[in-house]
Amino acid sequence: MANITAAMVKELRETSGAGMLDCKKALVESDGDIEAAIDWLRQKGLSKAAKKSSRVAAEGLVAFAVDGTSGAAIELNAETDFVSRNETFQQVVGEVADLSLKAGGDINALLAMDYPGTGRSVADEVTHQVATIGENMNLRRTATLSVSDGVVAGYMHNAVTPSMGKIAVLVALESAGDKEKLGVLAKQIAMHVAATNPASTTVDDLDPALLEREKNVLTEQARESGKPEEIIEKMIVGRIQKYYEEVVLNEQVFVIDGENRVKAVIAALAKELGTDITLKGFVRFQLGDGIEKEEGDFAAEVAAAVSGS
Repeated sequence: MANITAAMVKELRETSGAGMLDCKKALVESDGDIEAAIDWLRQKGLSKAAKKSSRVAAEGLVAFAVDGTSGAAIELNAETDFVSRNETFQQVVGEVADLSLKAGGDINALLAMDYPGTGRSVADEVTHQVATIGENMNLRRTATLSVSDGVVAGYMHNAVTPSMGKIAVLVALESAGDKEKLGVLAKQIAMHVAATNPASTTVDDLDPALLEREKNVLTEQARESGKPEEIIEKMIVGRIQKYYEEVVLNEQVFVIDGENRVKAVIAALAKELGTDITLKGFVRFQLGDGIEKEEGDFAAEVAAAVSGS
């Protein structure tokens, strides 16, 4: 039986947020192993990490990592924007982004990976940080891009560091051409994607459900104007082309020059380099996108926290 000291109880209490007596019992049950004691507290629902897991985490950071011809992006959420400025949280985000390069876009594979220097998995490290930092956290998503020959470039909008912030974008260009020039264009396209949030790379990639919904809306609008069906069909063709120009990356007007379409800009560089360039795809993660945030009285929450209720 390990000797359970007051210092061990204090350390566990600070890490888990559980009460003194619960911490001492957890250490006894785990024979003095701090990490096992944390798990015991979690299993018993006595750790703050477990209690906080039901709270909405819509803040935090998105991040990317690029290694040669591969890139990956992640989103790690927390409850408040304050945490994004926490150096420990930023370090975790950076480590997980680097690990995500090997996960192939599989969130479960990423969560199961070993977190460096801890003996914990990524999933367990996130839970550990919940108890340490004091907010619910969630590794929400990851995605990867790669090319066999060419470049993958990243751009971070509202950056906290060059590779983490509020909107992370990766763009992949497949080409045997000059990598420096390809990298410049890929970075510019990534900036364009951050600004325009396209729905797909090409017309063929566009979600059929999105296209069908748009056609239905346009058709009903045209019918309300009293136009004959044969005229409506011709109108829809033109309006769908306009829709492509709004939501398909290749068809959009390039925000960098405000004149040429993205596909034309790529074709111009291909001509200059004397080789084909293919826009293989993009990833765009915007922090909290799609998460329904809780609306609360912040002043009341602070007052409750101060009073201990």
